[in-house]
Amino acid sequence: MKRQDVILRGLIYNEEVSLAVADMTQTVNEAIRIHHLSPLSAAALGRTLIVAAYMCSSLKEEHGALSVTIRGDGVGGGIYVSGDASLHMRGYIENPYAELPLNARGKLDVGGCVGKNGYLSVVRDDGENIPFVGTTPLVSGEIGEDFASYFTCSEQLPTAIAVGVKIGKDGSCVGAGGVFLQPMPGASEESIARAEEMIGKFSAISSLVEEKSAEEILKEYFGEVNFYTRRPAYKCNCSRHYIEGILAALGEEEIRSVVKEQGKVSVHCHYCNTDYTFSPEEAEAVIARAKSKADT
Repeated sequence: MKRQDVILRGLIYNEEVSLAVADMTQTVNEAIRIHHLSPLSAAALGRTLIVAAYMCSSLKEEHGALSVTIRGDGVGGGIYVSGDASLHMRGYIENPYAELPLNARGKLDVGGCVGKNGYLSVVRDDGENIPFVGTTPLVSGEIGEDFASYFTCSEQLPTAIAVGVKIGKDGSCVGAGGVFLQPMPGASEESIARAEEMIGKFSAISSLVEEKSAEEILKEYFGEVNFYTRRPAYKCNCSRHYIEGILAALGEEEIRSVVKEQGKVSVHCHYCNTDYTFSPEEAEAVIARAKSKADT
């Protein structure tokens, strides 16, 4: 049965610990299709998409949005992911074709892809146009560990993260998911101890999320939980109309300068790997519409 992308969220351990279980296999496969990712780049970008989607599922307002930047010294270069409260996720990695030998455990070397020297930055807007910006140094390049450090240091929300992406021999993603545990404020010592016991199993869970659906993970490790369901998906917000608005904001002089230099105006969207091209006539039409709008 084809796995469906989902984030299941609920409260466990006397409702004192927040739990989220994610399955984002389809989202990662869409990223692979759009960006023609190598297995290593797919694993690094996929893990970032999973954690960013979990964070987006906590946005409080309908128009909330979030962006993540990971800049390390690994072979993959920078990783950029954006999403919103509707869990429309998108992202890219600077080197989509990154390759490294398997690590000592026989796994894709995500840490080498990201690098250990650099930073992780999050910009979150809960829909109130007052962005929160948090930045922390990378600790390992393993992404899950780096985000756990970010939650503790930047948001003062200790969060246990198990995240994994498995790429098949044909280059497609056969499984991608994550498990997130976060004690609620005022959680009892008993509930925290139970959470810590579960965290001890996260090494095994990181592999299981590659093999089993979110529902299977939830049932196997957490039993009966009252949860609500969110549906993430890879979706870019760009369109030709949207790009026209960006061009109009550049102004008449800048648009004509580009046309004079290049004979056209070309805009590339990194998130969906789409090129938008405007001929000199189309560029003039953008200028005319912007003038007309300004006069009304």
